Amino acid sequence: MQKQEDYSQDFLWISNRLKELRKDRGFNNYEHFAFELGMSRSAYWRIERGSNFEMKTLLRICKVLNISLQDFFKIEE
Repeated sequence: MQKQEDYSQDFLWISNRLKELRKDRGFNNYEHFAFELGMSRSAYWRIERGSNFEMKTLLRICKVLNISLQDFFKIEE
C-alpha cells in the first residue's frame, strides 16, 4: 500500500507567499483582496490558511497581483 503524500508544508509556503505578495501590493485587508478576486471572504481566508485550491484560482490571483507564476514561485535569497 502506497503512503499518501503530505503536502502540508508546500501549502503553508504557498499561503505565506500569497499573504506576503498581497500585502506588498497594498492589499492589507484580505477581505478587499477577496472582493477583487470575486471570491467570498471565507473561501479566500481558507487559501491563506493553507487549504488546497485550484490552479485557475492561483492564475486569477497572479493576474490581480499583476505578477507571473514564475514571480509567484520565485524564492528570494
